[in-house]
Amino acid sequence: MSQIERTIQLENDIILPVFGQFDSNIRKIEKSCGVQIVNRGDDVKVVGEERGVHKAWNVLNSMAALARRGEEITEQNLEYFISSAEEADLQELEKVYDNLICITANGRPLKPKTMGQKKYIDLMKNNTVVFGIGPAGTGKTYLAMAMAITAFKNNEVNRIILTRPAIEAGEKLGFLPGDLQQKVDPYLRPLYDALYEIMGVENFTKNMEKGLIEVAPLAYMRGRTLDNAYIVLDEAQNTTPEQMKMFLTRIGYGSKAVITGDLTQIDLAEGKRSGLLEATKILSGIEGIGMITLTNKDVVRHPLVQKIILAYEKFESRKRSDADGKKDNRWGRA
Repeated sequence: MSQIERTIQLENDIILPVFGQFDSNIRKIEKSCGVQIVNRGDDVKVVGEERGVHKAWNVLNSMAALARRGEEITEQNLEYFISSAEEADLQELEKVYDNLICITANGRPLKPKTMGQKKYIDLMKNNTVVFGIGPAGTGKTYLAMAMAITAFKNNEVNRIILTRPAIEAGEKLGFLPGDLQQKVDPYLRPLYDALYEIMGVENFTKNMEKGLIEVAPLAYMRGRTLDNAYIVLDEAQNTTPEQMKMFLTRIGYGSKAVITGDLTQIDLAEGKRSGLLEATKILSGIEGIGMITLTNKDVVRHPLVQKIILAYEKFESRKRSDADGKKDNRWGRA
């Protein structure tokens, strides 16, 4: 195929953030798109086959737009732009970074980093109940916590309630030291960690002592009506259908609930149904209930995590195909 060339102009003050240290961003774009990128003053030329050139040019344009707005260009958002350049409108992706949720305790602005995360946040703003489903690292719990804390600070709710089912994932609760609260605390640790980071230890402790923030196992929700609260149920794939129904019927006036989970990591005993899986089937299409499935493309941890999740998805898909093939052979089907 014949080669083409496209040029983009980059001001001196954004060349460094766009190119990255030792031109690391440019090397990554070149490798991913199969192009050559050459810098001549303000002009940056992209040379290669048409498809790769357009993809690389779009990625460079989006990175330049972020740099002009003072946004940090990270390995994660570069990977996301590259992986999405052919299937999404990158101008829409750029707008993702305009959505400020809150400022963390250490002054870091907290924003969505993918289109999936932005849709998740919009659902939380516009619905009473939201199901956020997806693999590890997609920000399901962290963003739900950020929205809960923001609503609390804006006096939209009077308290925050965070809960998880204390399911034994290979460990036995009975053999852990301490009383019941000490036994279940390790299961709730990720929730504490997110609260500390977003709200700050001092603010969290003060509101916890006042009873305005509650972090508790799911079993503690039974028999209560939760009014004017922002409730986050984490690791919901490990609820039974009965527990899920119990939780959903706790929601009172002025409350919002976000249910997060990863259906690929169910730790329930063999033969038990997941309450999360069942609820998504039963409640789909009901007004006021939003549902989103985040994917490996929404992973915002180390890029290797995205590759690990993708490898496991392929492995599970092959296992299902093999199992279906054996079933067909058993019944004499070709």
